[in-house]
Amino acid sequence: MNYPGRLIKMGETDAATVKAIKIRLNEALATENDPKLRLDPTDPNFGPKMKQAVKLFQSRNVDSNGNPLNSDGKIGSITWAVLFGAAAVPVSEAPASGLLAELLKIAAAEEAKQVREVPKDSNRGPEVDQYLLRAGVTPGLSWCCAFVYWCFDEAANVLGQDNPMVKTAGCLDHWRRAPAKGAKQILKQLAIDNPGLVKPGMVFIMDHGGGLGHTGLVEKVTGGMLTTIEGNTDASRTREGGGVYRLTRKIGEINKGFIDYSGVV
Repeated sequence: MNYPGRLIKMGETDAATVKAIKIRLNEALATENDPKLRLDPTDPNFGPKMKQAVKLFQSRNVDSNGNPLNSDGKIGSITWAVLFGAAAVPVSEAPASGLLAELLKIAAAEEAKQVREVPKDSNRGPEVDQYLLRAGVTPGLSWCCAFVYWCFDEAANVLGQDNPMVKTAGCLDHWRRAPAKGAKQILKQLAIDNPGLVKPGMVFIMDHGGGLGHTGLVEKVTGGMLTTIEGNTDASRTREGGGVYRLTRKIGEINKGFIDYSGVV
């Protein structure tokens, strides 16, 4: 059964969905010899007993990267993929436009070059300086958003068209100004509930408070998991790393949302 594009939790009204989940939970938890745990698939209600079964399932399983599931008794896309298989959740690998495809090609080439700060932890380096200068700011500043802008600008130059992205090195400034450029915003909860809304070539925005943020490009979507290409980070997935990296993140980590330029280009 395919993920229905919304968080499934207590009070769910779709009887067919509840029935399918109960059947799979009974199988996964081997409840045939435990009447106290066994769920009744003919009962269309998602009640407290079903929530406890979901939590038990989550506590016993891990996601596709080997990380523990969040034991909250709610079924999002990541838990759904473990219950019903990876093929039951949305997978997006194809960008929506030629510009976004070129954008990801350019970003992937920078990752393949293993761009790093020189010297370490300086927010400087031959490539890093160029990212910042292209975004209109002085070398030495945080550069994750400048990297995204540079990739957009390079892609636009290759295709001989205007760069649709806001010219900025500020993650939250980008979030605020993107709608005026015609870009669409996808808020975090919509993306968590329905990962099918998130597509390759979108820009993710994280808000760390105090005006600080982090950003990067979505390269692939597999249910509730993202493959990203980011600047000014590293394997720790922090906002002040030392290079361009390809990372895997849960959609739930993106606490601000996503910017979609596909309608502009």
